[in-house]
Amino acid sequence: MADLSFYISPLSEGIREEGRAEGRAQGRAEGRVQGRAESVLLLLGARGVDVADAARERVAGCTDPELVRQWLVRAVSVTTAEAIFGEE
Repeated sequence: MADLSFYISPLSEGIREEGRAEGRAQGRAEGRVQGRAESVLLLLGARGVDVADAARERVAGCTDPELVRQWLVRAVSVTTAEAIFGEE
């Protein structure tokens, strides 16, 4: 019979818990970026700014938290959706 004690040892449980915690943190960070991207699109829509499909896909697909934050700040005052992208 195989020794399965490794799978239930305190060390292996600690390693697994550390991995789960890292995964949860990463998931929360990704969720915040997605939430901000949704906010950009909602804000533009609420202000009556037309958003082309290409711009919508670019915003929704962005994973850079700082970039999405910049877009959100710009979305408050731009008159076109393309203007949120600035001079990138």
